[in-house]
Amino acid sequence: MTVIDTAPAGNRRYYDSAERAAPWLEELSGLMRYRFLIRQLVARSIKTRYKRSVLGVAWTMVSPLLTMLVLTLVFSQIFRFQAADYALHVLSGLVLWNFFAQSTVGAMNDLMWSGGLIGRIYLPKSSFAVAAVGTGLVNLGLALVPLGLIALALGQPLNPVWWAVPLVIALSAAFALGVGLLVSSLSVYFQDVAPTYEVLLTAWLYLTPVIYPVSLLPPGLAAWLKLNPMHAHVELFRDVVLRGVVPSAELVVMGLVSAAGALALGWWAFTRKARDYAYQV
Repeated sequence: MTVIDTAPAGNRRYYDSAERAAPWLEELSGLMRYRFLIRQLVARSIKTRYKRSVLGVAWTMVSPLLTMLVLTLVFSQIFRFQAADYALHVLSGLVLWNFFAQSTVGAMNDLMWSGGLIGRIYLPKSSFAVAAVGTGLVNLGLALVPLGLIALALGQPLNPVWWAVPLVIALSAAFALGVGLLVSSLSVYFQDVAPTYEVLLTAWLYLTPVIYPVSLLPPGLAAWLKLNPMHAHVELFRDVVLRGVVPSAELVVMGLVSAAGALALGWWAFTRKARDYAYQV
């Protein structure tokens, strides 16, 4: 027990480490107090990413368009793969997938690169993951612009279900934050996690209906695809953005359960050892 020397002696306050709040609650409280830091981290990430880029922020909108053009050329022309509105199908999937991949990788890398900072001053370690997801949301918002323009150019009007886009994105953001916190907590102790996760992301991409429709798969394989949590998030996004329909109750429940489960697991895994991260990174 350490005495904090304040006057007068009769009013001295005592600090007892045993009286500290639970790690998950202490981290959440710190995150609320340091919310200004999250805004600064997001702004820094945006400025750093596009500082020397010729296209600047516009690259966020151009990048998925270029990928869409390549995939459309390869699958629709070379392999003669036919699907209605294939370009929009690919672009909508890529927009959400890029948000998830960039947010989770960014959460992991930002924590590791900030080891010198968190070793000198106190700040909530989860702020790096939250800021990474915040940066991803900014990029996602920019990427929605060309998606809407391409949809209009191909004769598909903006549908009235777009009001649900923020709700669907909120579920995807919660899922991304949970996964980002989980891989961040592992990468602190195991250096191989970062490169391994990036390889697994590539495999995960092909296990998610981003560049192909679910209808292309055999019924048995399509049923197994529902075990992939990103399947629900991609299809929820496509329902409200591309198809203009209210998602089914089953799909909404899958999205809610995966988002809540990932966030709860990631927050628990990250905060239980957050006090020791300054000595590990």
